[in-house]
Parts: sequence; structure tokens; C-alpha cells
Amino acid sequence: MDAQPDMPPIAVQGLRKSFGQQKVLNGISLSIAPHEIVTVLGRSGTGKSVLLKLLIGLEKPDAGSISIDGHEIGSLENIDQLNEVRKQVGFLFQQAALYDSLSIRQNVAFPLKRHSNLSAEEQKSRVEELLASVGMDRDQDKMPSEISGGMKKRVGLARALALDPEIVMFDEPTAGLDPITAAEIASLIIELREKRHITSLVVTHDIHTARAISDRLVVLNEGNILTEGTFEDLQKSKEPFVAQFLKDAR
Repeated sequence: MDAQPDMPPIAVQGLRKSFGQQKVLNGISLSIAPHEIVTVLGRSGTGKSVLLKLLIGLEKPDAGSISIDGHEIGSLENIDQLNEVRKQVGFLFQQAALYDSLSIRQNVAFPLKRHSNLSAEEQKSRVEELLASVGMDRDQDKMPSEISGGMKKRVGLARALALDPEIVMFDEPTAGLDPITAAEIASLIIELREKRHITSLVVTHDIHTARAISDRLVVLNEGNILTEGTFEDLQKSKEPFVAQFLKDAR
């Protein structure tokens, strides 16, 4: 399974996906540079989450190519090869997707137990380091039911970082959070780039968080990329949908 060394961490070309008669993605192309934070904006149901599922192989595209960390996803021969690529990608689910029956510490340790050769002591040290990095080290023995939504997001992020990925994808990382907690999550995303040099793809409809964290914003509507650039570029866009989206999000 050879990687293409000159490829960016994430690259899609001509990506199409439909479910029955519903076209979700209509031939989009997108490339994300190393250490860049790119946010995909759009209304609910415009294909943002479907894009993430395609990128990590949970769905297959109808057409187009997907390259992750230099590996062409469509050319992988089996699930084992796909899982090797997935190890380079951390994923923060919208609802954090913690295991209810496991403690905070056990949730973060889960990928280490399954996919690393670390000793039990090394795993313990790694988990403590990860939880400390997201401000959750004092709560590691609690159960998911005992912590808030914002705390669950922090734990989910710690788990996403367990295997030291080069890429992290975020599905609505601030959904359902109060403004203060949302700002804290945004700060953590920026910190990942500054301290760990991680490449981030964020999917959200939260324009405030997007503006705070992004090097580049991409507006998706009806399966097409309408425009992309800085927040200032979006403000200058002549696309009616972009202007309306920014207005409604204030």
C-alpha cells in the first residue's frame, strides 16, 4: 500500500454521491494543505456529513477520487488497508459517540488497546497526557453520563488524538454547546494545529466558530461548492446564498 508522497493530506476530485433520486454531492473538488484548518459550511442536509463519511470510507462515492494522507481510498484492496489509513485520521463525532459503559479513561484508552503495542503502563501515561491536554484529567474515572455535553466533546477529542493522527475531522464540534464552551472547543482546534501540526477538516453550520478557527472556509449548497476563501472573501461573495447564509448566521 504505497502512498503518493506529493499529495496533500486530503484531496477529492469530482466527488459525486446520490441516495436514490437525491443528489447529495455533485462533482465537488477540494484540496487541503498540510496543517491547514478548512471549514465546510452549509445548511443541514447539504451533504457536509456525507462528505466526512466518504472521506473515511463509511460510504462509497458514485464517482470521483479521494486521497487521504497520500493514499487513494478507491484503490485500496481490502478493509485492512483502509483501517491502516484510518489510523492516520482522528474523528470527532457530532455527539462525541462515547461508550456509555466505559469510564472517561477507558474511552480514551480504547483505540490504544486495539491498535497500539504500548504496554499497560504506557497506555495509562498516554491517556493521562491526552486528557490533560483537553482539560479533563481530573474527571477520568467518571462515566459519560456524569459529564456535560462540552466535556464529552473534550473526551471525544482526546480519544480522536490517541493514535497521534496527522489529520483530524470534526463533525459539528460545537453543536448544542453554549457560546463559552463552543469558544473553548474552537481554541482546542487551533491549538492542535499550533502544537501538533495537525491538518483539520471541520464541518459545521456555526459561522462564528468557523470564522474563529479557519484558514479557509468552503460553502456547500445543493451538492456544489459555491465559494471558498477567508471569511472576508465570503463577505465579498456575489452568490445570493452565501450572503443570506452569513446574514442568517449572525
